[in-house]
Amino acid sequence: MKTTEDKIREQLANNPIILYMKGVPDKPECGFSGKTVGILKQTNIPYTFVNVLAAPFIREKLPSISHWPTYPQLFVNGELVGGCDIIEAMYNDGSLMPLLESAKPTNETASGEHLSVAEVEQLIKQDLADAQVIVDGAGCDLTLTVISASFAGLPLVKKQQSVLAALKAPLASGKLHAVSVLAYTPEEWQAKQTAPTGGLLQIQL
Repeated sequence: MKTTEDKIREQLANNPIILYMKGVPDKPECGFSGKTVGILKQTNIPYTFVNVLAAPFIREKLPSISHWPTYPQLFVNGELVGGCDIIEAMYNDGSLMPLLESAKPTNETASGEHLSVAEVEQLIKQDLADAQVIVDGAGCDLTLTVISASFAGLPLVKKQQSVLAALKAPLASGKLHAVSVLAYTPEEWQAKQTAPTGGLLQIQL
């Protein structure tokens, strides 16, 4: 069974740019996380995020690995960049953008054997333009949480079918398999946030 440290190191290895933050990019739960998200948004470069408030074991363990006590924490190519103040300073002096652009694709993405997270979201958004996509897992085995207003009034099976239809080609080719889909309207998703969460790895693109 994987330890929390194993999970963190796997996240760092599989995600060229990853932000450990409080809250989610659409709803940061601290000012420093909000400022960092705003800076990253200006770069238009996709990144992974983990909501440490929904993943308490990661929140407790990461500082002993990164040797950085506070959140947010931004990593590029597995190396700690720093927190909000450092990210803001690098953005202002022009050094952040080249660093983010240098982020190397994971081995899976580079090999072309599996879709990248960005490719998964792009395919879904071709059919569901307003979709918010949260991804758990790696390689070809993924759990996809998709939030879209277009699901309003649809039964559960229709919601899932609309997501799977967008991924028909990679599912047929084997670049994706064993995909699990959770589909919600924005209202259903908001209601779910009042319940305890399992702290999934989440992706922001």
